[in-house]
Amino acid sequence: MSVNANECLEQAPPSLWALFWIFLKIGSTAFGGFMALISVVQNYLVDRKKLLTDEEMLDGISLATILPGPVAVNVVAYAGYKIRGLAGAVVCAVAVILPSFFLILFLSYAYFTWGDMPAVDSVFKGFLPAVAAVIVATVINMGKKSLTGFNELSIAAVAVLVLILIGGFYSTLAIIVCAGLAGLLLFNRGESVTQVKNDEPSLNLSDSSSKRLPIIMLVFLALSALLVSTPYMSSDAFIAGKLLATFSGMSLLLFGGGFVFIPLMQESVVETYNWITHQEFIDAIAMGQITPGPILISATFIGYKVAGVFGATMATVGIFTPPAMLMLVCTHYLQLLKESVYLKAILKGIRCAVIGMILAAAYFVSMSTEINMVTSGIFLLSIIALIKFKLEVVWIIPTSGLIGFIAFS
Repeated sequence: MSVNANECLEQAPPSLWALFWIFLKIGSTAFGGFMALISVVQNYLVDRKKLLTDEEMLDGISLATILPGPVAVNVVAYAGYKIRGLAGAVVCAVAVILPSFFLILFLSYAYFTWGDMPAVDSVFKGFLPAVAAVIVATVINMGKKSLTGFNELSIAAVAVLVLILIGGFYSTLAIIVCAGLAGLLLFNRGESVTQVKNDEPSLNLSDSSSKRLPIIMLVFLALSALLVSTPYMSSDAFIAGKLLATFSGMSLLLFGGGFVFIPLMQESVVETYNWITHQEFIDAIAMGQITPGPILISATFIGYKVAGVFGATMATVGIFTPPAMLMLVCTHYLQLLKESVYLKAILKGIRCAVIGMILAAAYFVSMSTEINMVTSGIFLLSIIALIKFKLEVVWIIPTSGLIGFIAFS
């Protein structure tokens, strides 16, 4: 971040109320999965509001990618923490989840009352090309600043190809690990660890703070294993508590994003605990995809089926809160360690890979899009509106959905 940007942020940090409204709008318009949500966050905080730099945003995405839990919400918590500390993290995470939470509640009530889902195909034919445009615009904006040489471009290109040609959780994990190693080899200039001022704490990697981080992560993982097995331990009527414990445990065992979570969730809530039927589970996942915000909001539907509004609330809190807490702990330690030139090199490699992964997300969204004159026009106009006119995504996504409704109904 430039000196001027730093001074601006220090002089006039946004209020918690302003952050709440920013992320409430983001949560209301971020259709298309976790990379789409991250792209909208980047558009608001980096391109428009100048609250974070591209480097800070990519650090958050990189950290969220290698930690368990829903990536997008973890990134939102990270962004709020960077801007306004712990209170900012809580406000931003809650605000981004609320729109999809209440929408899923309404859809769940309609589903279990009338046994049918709203007809949204035409609207989503308009949404998808606009979502692809938002992701591509994000790649362009990030790439101009981060992909400045052959090595950087090569890492990003390999990440794109691996995800498109192979895909899957293990490919994602391999990309992150290999990109970090490539960064260490390509971008480490051999300098010693940056010297710190006399009045600042040591950032040496052997510091006791850094040694505590693996222990903290192991405690979180052990706790998750205990929580996810809670329904086996009791058959009492406190079903909402079981929902909270089960989804908290699953959330800390999830690595790789929302779609990786689907098999684990299905095994737990359908096959093991029989909370919902297989068809209801499929419909829950569909609702998570047709609503804005994170796909793991499907947990709200499951909680509603099991224990009404209170159950929906407990399931939602469980799926999002523990990973966000772990994200904030690791963000704190990341700040302590970032003066290491070795870590800087690793993170630079990971940032390049993340940009490639975001571009791959645009490819997969486009593969789900019906290609015709209308959708192509929506995509091109959205790109122009985002890059040339810096138009807010809050206008682009709903307008595209309206065009799709008119054109395809």
